[in-house]
Amino acid sequence: MYSKKIKNVKARQVLDSKGRPVVEVDIVTEGGHLGRAGASTGSSVGKNESYVLRDNDPDFFGGLSVRKAVDNVNFIIAPEIIGMNVEDQVAIDKKMIELDGTKYKSILGGNAIYATSVAVAYAAAAQNKEPLYQYIAKKPIEYVFSLAANVVNGGIYGKDILAFQEFMIIPHSIDSAAESTRIIVEVFQRLERIIMKYNGYVHMGNYSGYGAPSDDPFVVMEMIYEAVKSLGYEQNVVYGLDCASSEFYNVKKGLYEYRDELVDSSELINVVANLCDEFPIAFVEDVLQEEDFEGYAIANKRLNSVVIGDDFLCTSLDRVARAVEMNATRGMIFKPNQAGTITEALAAADYLLERGMLVIPSGRAGGTLDSPDKKIGLALGCYCVKAGAPRSGSRTASYNFAIRTEEELNVPMINIVELPIFDHLK
Repeated sequence: MYSKKIKNVKARQVLDSKGRPVVEVDIVTEGGHLGRAGASTGSSVGKNESYVLRDNDPDFFGGLSVRKAVDNVNFIIAPEIIGMNVEDQVAIDKKMIELDGTKYKSILGGNAIYATSVAVAYAAAAQNKEPLYQYIAKKPIEYVFSLAANVVNGGIYGKDILAFQEFMIIPHSIDSAAESTRIIVEVFQRLERIIMKYNGYVHMGNYSGYGAPSDDPFVVMEMIYEAVKSLGYEQNVVYGLDCASSEFYNVKKGLYEYRDELVDSSELINVVANLCDEFPIAFVEDVLQEEDFEGYAIANKRLNSVVIGDDFLCTSLDRVARAVEMNATRGMIFKPNQAGTITEALAAADYLLERGMLVIPSGRAGGTLDSPDKKIGLALGCYCVKAGAPRSGSRTASYNFAIRTEEELNVPMINIVELPIFDHLK
């Protein structure tokens, strides 16, 4: 149909939630419908992710500007996709992949291609007068995903250095996203008092949670559990863990720098296994460094939890298929910008969902408010979404989205502990 053709493509440089430059793209159809999207990016970036093209000019944003990527949209991508049917996402994404010609989109920039791909999806949804999640779903949506809140963040905070990156709480056996949000906020606020009592101070973490109060993950988990139990929610909360092990892996020595020691993969697996035996941890992501497929297969057998990949899998169909064939994973963190296009991201997600495995959408540390992860998660029927800590606009957007859509669609929040993949929580 004539009005479905792309009429205009315009890119610009804007800011993400961390104040870093990102590419933002507008797609306008001949029918006058607008799709706009920015290219979120992470702080922890896997080496197998789609490439973020930056200018590396120290005189502009300390080298982080993305003017070259913006130009690549305006002068290379735009002339090729103007006139294409905005609803033909696969053809448009394929065209951009071919224009770049590299595995990780390093010529035009994964950020240039990704922002364009998402903007096309938003424009197509607008063309159909549907929200993005309904446009992608093409079927009735039966439930809203559960919320995983990242309440304690690893990293370096003064004298406290915690290797593991994220400690999450996940309310369950509650049919309302609004009620789940209330529990998360109350636990988060109570946790601040517990950390203050323990340390005498509280840091804000790199991901808007609390900075690690100890280098010992067992101490951190005990504090979180104390906050949950003190409010009477221990029967309604399970946990999630992101080890982000590539971040503390010493490549030269082939060992992990954990609590002032160098440990091998079997020792690290034992640490995480003990955590999973002591606490009801729904899933563990990136338990080992991102190239250790064999180690993940061992962890998948050993851990009393669902082993999934973030940097390990990078929302890549090739890596996902290899991991599944090796019995090295039972799911992945879904970050569309890692793949670089909506088409590629959906292919990786569909592969896992067809096999009854876990797909958990997540925003990025450098998020944009139009990031489509949670909307795609709703469309695909994902069981859980990483919502971040309940503060800052880019994080609270996930909570508010869940609250609004459960009201709009009149559907309950799913109860993850009733799902077969989480049998270990029963």
